[in-house]
Amino acid sequence: MKTADKTLCVFYGLVAVAALFATWSQNLAFFALPDNGGMAGFIRSAYANPAAASISNDILFMCFAAFTFMIVEARRLGIRHVWLYIVLSCGIAVSVMFPLFLLVRQRKLAAA
Repeated sequence: MKTADKTLCVFYGLVAVAALFATWSQNLAFFALPDNGGMAGFIRSAYANPAAASISNDILFMCFAAFTFMIVEARRLGIRHVWLYIVLSCGIAVSVMFPLFLLVRQRKLAAA
């Protein structure tokens, strides 16, 4: 693997780790709040005002595009278990799983 490919893979890995911390530190803080309403309360809070709704909708539509890209690229490059990246995007964070998918994609491209 070339240095540029390795650098890109490291970058994607660092983004995924930073995103994991950035998202889950806030998720855990939310769920530690008293009377947070659970998952329904989390979703309600994501639409609590126009700014929050804008960001939530932005992420939702970004997910549609990213998931489509992931499925198409996985089929094209023979990346297995793409469904797992999508499921974990919903359960962990798309900002974590998309860079991990890009890391695996870059490794496949470099190996070709």
